[in-house]
Order: sequence, then C-alpha cells, then structure tokens
Amino acid sequence: MKVLFASSEAYPFAMSGGLADVAGALPKALRKRLVGCRVVLPLYGTISDEMREKMTFVTSITVPVAWRRQYCGIFEAHIDGVIYYLIDNQYYFKRDSLYGHYDDAERFAFFSRAVLEMIPHIGFTPDIIHCNDWQTALVPVYLNSFYRFDPLYSNIKTVFTIHNIQYQGKYGYELTEDVLGLPPENASLLDYDKCVNFMKGAIQCADKVTTVSPTYSKEILDPYYSHGLDGILSMFTYKLTGIVNGIDCDVYNPETDPLIYKNFTAGTVKDKAVNKKKLQEELGLPQKADTPVIGIVTRLVKHKGIDLVKHVFEDMLQADLQFAILGSGEWEFETFFHSMAEKYPDKVGLKLGFNPQLAHRIYAGADIFLMPSQSEPCGLAQMVALRYGTIPIVRETGGLNDTIQDSGDGEGNGFTFKSYNAHDMLNTVWRAITGYADKKGWAVLRDRAMKCDNSWGTSANAYIRLYKEIIGK
Repeated sequence: MKVLFASSEAYPFAMSGGLADVAGALPKALRKRLVGCRVVLPLYGTISDEMREKMTFVTSITVPVAWRRQYCGIFEAHIDGVIYYLIDNQYYFKRDSLYGHYDDAERFAFFSRAVLEMIPHIGFTPDIIHCNDWQTALVPVYLNSFYRFDPLYSNIKTVFTIHNIQYQGKYGYELTEDVLGLPPENASLLDYDKCVNFMKGAIQCADKVTTVSPTYSKEILDPYYSHGLDGILSMFTYKLTGIVNGIDCDVYNPETDPLIYKNFTAGTVKDKAVNKKKLQEELGLPQKADTPVIGIVTRLVKHKGIDLVKHVFEDMLQADLQFAILGSGEWEFETFFHSMAEKYPDKVGLKLGFNPQLAHRIYAGADIFLMPSQSEPCGLAQMVALRYGTIPIVRETGGLNDTIQDSGDGEGNGFTFKSYNAHDMLNTVWRAITGYADKKGWAVLRDRAMKCDNSWGTSANAYIRLYKEIIGK
C-alpha cells in the first residue's frame, strides 16, 4: 500500500502549528508499519539552508493554473526513513511566512495541481493521496475533474483530514475561471454559501473525510462548531470518521529530553521536583516544593479559553498556588497577564512569546496543566503534559474529551469540566488542588498519567485500517 501525504507544512521543514507535527510524525509511524508513505509540501523561502542541503533536484515541469502554465521544480529529501518531495516555485513560495498572503488561493491551487502533476515524474504512484486542511483541499477536486480518466490516476483514492474547520479557504466566485481553472460543469463542486469554499469541495469529492479526534467528528455536525459547514457535512456523514492524533514520543520524552533541567522517568519522579524548582527559579517565583504550579502553554486567545482564566484568575490566586504561563496572542490577554505578573510576582511567572525550550520546561516542571479550550479539534499539549507527569485540567471538547478522563472515579488521568463556564473551570481547579494535597493519591495519578500511551502507533494503525477499507483490502 502506497500513500502520498499532501500537506502545506511538515516538520522539520516548515512549521506553524500542529499540522506540521502530524505531517512529520504520522508518515514515519506508517513507514514503521510497512506502509509506503511519502510526503509532499511546498519549498518555502523560510526553509533553512541546513534542510536545503539535504535536498536533491529531481526534475522540473510546468503546472496548469487556469489558462496559464507555471514552472514547478521537484526536489527530494530523505529524513528519518521518509521521502519528502518539495514543490518549488519562487513566485508563490519565496515569502517571509507560510500563509496570510493576498494570493493564498492561487498559491495553494498551484500546489494542489502540482501534487497531481508530479506523480508521473517521481516513480511513485500512490494508492491513496491523504490531503490535509483547505490548502490541499483542491487535490480531490482536481483529481475528479481532470485526471480520473487517465489510467495512471484512475485507481487513486483520496482522504481529506480536517485539522481545524474554522479555516476553510473561502473566496469570491471570480477565482473559479481565472485562478482555479475549473470547467463550468464542475464549478458547483466549490460553490457553498454564496462563495467558493475549498474545504466544501474536498468534503464532496474525497473518498473519506477524517477529523483529528472522534469527538470533533461529531461536534462539527453541530452549527456551534461547524463554522457553517454542517449542511454539507450532514450530507456526507457516511464518509466521516475521527482518529485522534498522537505525539512524537521521541521528541517529548522526559527520560531523554535535552531541553528540560533534569531527565526523569515514572520511576524517578523525585527528579521532576528538580525541574519544578528550576522552573520556579527561571520564572522568578519562590521555590516552594509543596506549592502546586499550574502551567499554561498556549495562544492567548478566547478560542483557547483564556477569557475563562481571566474571569476568575484573581480568585485562583487567593489559594496557595503559582502559575507558569507561556504564550502570545490578543492584546487584551497579554496586557492582563502582564499586569497580574506585576501585581502578584510571587505567584505569576510569565513569558510572552513562543519559546520551545521553556515550553518543555513547563511541561516537565509544573504539577498541573490548564487547558480550558472553547473547542479543540485534537490538542497535543494535554498529551505532552501526561507524558511529563503534569496532570491536565481540560474542558470536555474535541480531542481533550477523547484523551483526558476525570480522575474522580479513581481511574482517570486528569480533571475535566463540561460547560464553557469560568466557575465550572474554577471548581475543577479546586478539585485538582485538593487532589494535589493528597501526596499518595497524587503520586498514583501522576504514575497513571505517565503510563498513558498517546504515541502515533495507535493512530497509525487506525489510519491503516481506513486506507485498507478505501482500497478494498
């Protein structure tokens, strides 16, 4: 079985979020299970010279973009046993950022067409093209519109994964002929809610549609979560399934992680206390071993539940606890937490921005990890926290609901609350603080958390079953 994984970003080449982690880890896990999986992504200008030195030139072709043809260079790199193809066009991809440009629709229409056009030139005809988010949503549309009657492409199946339904690739109708190049009889594939919608096209044309957690696959059928796509999704529920993401257990491994203060395992958790002490020191907090440290590593935006945290933050600070906060985002929340850090310097340690080293150190050094998201398609931070024995507090939504079970029954791995309500969250924080005070019980909970298996192995096996279903094996 051969799979071509099409993504607009992939670790270690280009990264802006969780999609890059998936595109870097899932193909590697599939390869270990004897699935011939290769990855294709754009050759961005932001890719480092170090990574460029690993690439070799394959060939150059031209790719149709509506009525014109554009240059397309194909490069190849071998990383950790996975073959990556990088699509080169400096006009489209030599930019200072991956997304957010005025011509993103044209850039990723070109990329989607290039994914299909390159197949005759790489000596690899996939059984399945696995597409991800709106940037590659046109691949199933173009495959059905232009290539399906070519014998080379006739048996290729497609999977489309929704990582975040909020971003759909919505544009005006003027793109249909001049940028997308779809014939009039196929234009309706992208027509939805009075605009062109890339994601809608993929939902309609792909053989299977997946989300990054089972709960999220059900939530997006509800208008509250669907951002307008519940209508088309309800027509194709037979295609829809949810497979929870995993985490790279080599990158997030407290036993070997070079970014944390001191390595530890489930059997040497006394060394986790060293990480806590050093974290408190780095953030300018008093080094109190018995005071619980609550970690927050996130974008500081309402979508992540930060408005709930703000609403009851000073209530929480009345207790004997400390916060270790890392993130950036909306001005409202950045200024709020900055003022709290100044007002409560013994209780609030804050670093604004993105710092991967400090993120790892918070995972390793905190006792509790707070993640009260309004919605969360999958979420990786809660699974990383478990790996480091830091107990998550989450809202029961999306992947948080699928990976964290409340420990109130004596069998869970964290603390959960259901309603998107600040005081429900606050009550759950109090439950966690009470649990922390029971040292023997907390040690049992921490050990249970560290033994949770959130590796890509389970997820990869689920994808393999899905692939086999599609191709009839």
